[in-house]
Amino acid sequence: MSEATAAKETDLSTIQWLALSLTPGLGPTKTRKLVERFGSVQAIFQASLTELEAAGLPAISAQSLGTGHSLELADDELARSSAADVSLVSLDSPGYPAELKQIYDPPLLLYVRGNAEVIMEPGIAVVGTRHPTPYGTGMAERLSADLALRGLVIFSGMARGVDTAAHRGAIAAKGKTVAVFGTGVDVVYPKENRRLLDQILALGGAVVSEFPLGTFAAPQNFPIRNRIISGISLGVLVVEAAEYSGTRITARCALEQNREVFAVPGNVTNKNSWGPNTLIKQGAKLVATWEDIWEELPPEVRLKMTPKTGDESQAAQTASLFGEKELAPHEKKILALLKADESTHIDELVERLEPELSSSEIFAALFELELEGKVRQLPGKNFVKSF
Repeated sequence: MSEATAAKETDLSTIQWLALSLTPGLGPTKTRKLVERFGSVQAIFQASLTELEAAGLPAISAQSLGTGHSLELADDELARSSAADVSLVSLDSPGYPAELKQIYDPPLLLYVRGNAEVIMEPGIAVVGTRHPTPYGTGMAERLSADLALRGLVIFSGMARGVDTAAHRGAIAAKGKTVAVFGTGVDVVYPKENRRLLDQILALGGAVVSEFPLGTFAAPQNFPIRNRIISGISLGVLVVEAAEYSGTRITARCALEQNREVFAVPGNVTNKNSWGPNTLIKQGAKLVATWEDIWEELPPEVRLKMTPKTGDESQAAQTASLFGEKELAPHEKKILALLKADESTHIDELVERLEPELSSSEIFAALFELELEGKVRQLPGKNFVKSF
């Protein structure tokens, strides 16, 4: 078989999978049963309307397939995808992630914007609350950066909070990260992450979704996409999550999919610690550093990964174009008052340092510390020490 013929057959197969995914009344589970009954995807489109109805399909599904309407929908969607530079990866494509194919209900088709090859690389999912504490944000960024630095892809959902911090951590390490959308890959949600998306794509990452182009942010779509975040990964790291949250769904999916579950312990008095602390009680691996995850990876994956540096502390030192400089005495005083897991308001700093430093000196020192990456400013003039 020539390469041209093989490519045409692959394109036809993708169009047919796309047509099935767009057929009203069908979902992944029904479609897979239909393929099993007919023996192949191609056989479904060669079947008569009577044969389709006899297979127990809903009338609307049989009509759409039998009359060719599903293929018309697929042709239109394929044209839109090509125009938007979006790749389509079907369930029987060699580019479909092997890990994802193993789950109970894998998506029939993936829309991929960016580097389609990165979704097949080994990675870890990092998930958590949309309203993290400074501690949660810092841990998500730090662990994601350390893991990405060692070649692992960071998978997350690009939601506000922990997801955003995870993607940023991977970007800070110049690593690859993949955002799994609950919308179409052409619909950025939340909108303020548009620049983050550009950074993900620029560094060889990707955006993935099973939903057609233009799909808006419907609440019911996000729990559905969570099975992809866990299924495409070797394991799931939970940073912070309240008792009732979407993160619980992802963690449950991971357990059902026989994935490793990791959790960062938190303050027992904080509601966001309920999720990870409960998972640890139930047997999840407690994570304090990247090594806690690394040692649980399959040996073949660890051998494949080539660290870019000796350790994460060296990476942090080389992250700046300028060498580490000795901190000024007033910068040291301010840094000593700040915590990594709790924010401190500017007024409190001024009050505590009033006898020794003027407010202008404090503002100038904070500015310098921010430039050096020693502290981060949060909304409302609150500051935390960087990890």
